Amino acid sequence: MKKFFGEFKKFITRGNVIDMAVGVTVGSAFTAIVNGLTNFILKPIINWVLALILGADSLKEMFTFLKTSYVLDEAGNATSEIDLANSIYIDWGSFINAVLNFLIIAFVLFSIVRFINNVKEGKAKIKGKITKEVRAELRAAGIKLSDKEAVKAYLDEKEAKEAAAAAAEAAAAAEAARIAKENSTEELLKQIRDLLASK
Repeated sequence: MKKFFGEFKKFITRGNVIDMAVGVTVGSAFTAIVNGLTNFILKPIINWVLALILGADSLKEMFTFLKTSYVLDEAGNATSEIDLANSIYIDWGSFINAVLNFLIIAFVLFSIVRFINNVKEGKAKIKGKITKEVRAELRAAGIKLSDKEAVKAYLDEKEAKEAAAAAAEAAAAAEAARIAKENSTEELLKQIRDLLASK
């Protein structure tokens, strides 16, 4: 039993469980926003367009009746009012509303994920390069950290300069090694031997 509660504590305190709980809570609040956007902004616009095209007053009146039942009056005679509870019909308005809600949620989630991925990509490009010294250099150059393009251009230029300096240093080292080899004892002995052989 103690092991069970230990595993439960480990599970409940894990970071992704807390993230999931926050996501569900924010998602519930976000659903209310999407429903408000759909019901109070998009539906009236769609209802107006449908009224122009189809003549229907709103999404609520978009039914296809498969079996129609009418409300009975006190005498038991059928009136012209349709009894939706006893009728069989296809509710196109509710379907269109569900599709709208899905499209809005999908679009907003796409926008959020795209924004987060762009932020992560920007950090990945600059990650590991922004040290205190680099920050001081950027401030001295008048570049703000929020200007990602300017920071990237500065870092790329700095990297190119460092690569050129490293290449020059490597060439100088190779030249020094060549000169040292020419001035080595073995090389001097070979030169003396060649001089003696030529005389």
